[in-house]
Amino acid sequence: MRLGFAVKVLGADLKSNDSRRWQSEPHLRMSLVYLRAIFEYLRENGIRMYRMSSDLAPYLTHPDLPQFHRQIEECTSELAEIGSLAREYGIRLSFHPSQYIVLNSPDEQISTAAEKDLHAEAAILDAMGLDPEAVVVTHVGGVYVDRSSAMERFVHGYSRLSDTARSRLVLENDESRYSISDVLQISRSTGIRVVFDYLHHMNNNPEAIALVDALRASLHTWPSDVTPKIHFSSPRTEMREIRKKDASTGRRRSEFLPPLVSQHSDYINPFEFAVFMREAAGLRDFDVMLEAKAKDLALIRLREQLKPLAWIFER
Repeated sequence: MRLGFAVKVLGADLKSNDSRRWQSEPHLRMSLVYLRAIFEYLRENGIRMYRMSSDLAPYLTHPDLPQFHRQIEECTSELAEIGSLAREYGIRLSFHPSQYIVLNSPDEQISTAAEKDLHAEAAILDAMGLDPEAVVVTHVGGVYVDRSSAMERFVHGYSRLSDTARSRLVLENDESRYSISDVLQISRSTGIRVVFDYLHHMNNNPEAIALVDALRASLHTWPSDVTPKIHFSSPRTEMREIRKKDASTGRRRSEFLPPLVSQHSDYINPFEFAVFMREAAGLRDFDVMLEAKAKDLALIRLREQLKPLAWIFER
């Protein structure tokens, strides 16, 4: 089982992408220089799974900045080299587009833009020469007026995608709108693979599907020769500090509120993770993307904390 984390490296001073504004002419080529340094950090720390920044190729599909549209073609050799390095180090890679990439939007302009973004990220993975384990993770999108119609729009949007995008796209359940039951229904209609998200399932499971059953069904959507991946995070337990303006004084003050269980914690609860993995025993192998605010530090800490918990996995 490979453990991974998303985008930002906290254990070293490393940039995840070229984040300069368009006036400074940022480019995928510079992002790949940063990515190579991240790969070295991953290798040194024995981390074999990583989610790349969705802004790896800045402004790649921006409709008003055509000068950025050919970055993939301009970096053919660099992408092939970085993909070769990922294979050499055994690093599984993925993308997760931003919340603004909504394939099921009733607004044709938004859904068409989503198609372009999903194709672009899949095309980067193809240019890297990566196998089917390298995926682009997305959510169904909005509910809008009618859930059934919104799900049908996703299916229609999926059918309009390029072969490149469809081959890489996978679908994740979310914390409030589309449950694991919903995404499995879409999977049956389209054949799209499902990424099971543990915390989202705990927050959004109106059908009361047992955890192990939801996980099993999700894993079965993946081909037998491709290792599935899931997402795991622990709910936030820290107080939330909210800065508000005091109406009487005009000054800003702090207000502390209880945590929201739908939010990710800084670290992973090792007992929770170990019990989850015990429940998953007997199912097919899978990789785990950790979604914790402490990123790579959370992953490294979890590995150490699991060592004395081997008894939990014993039967």
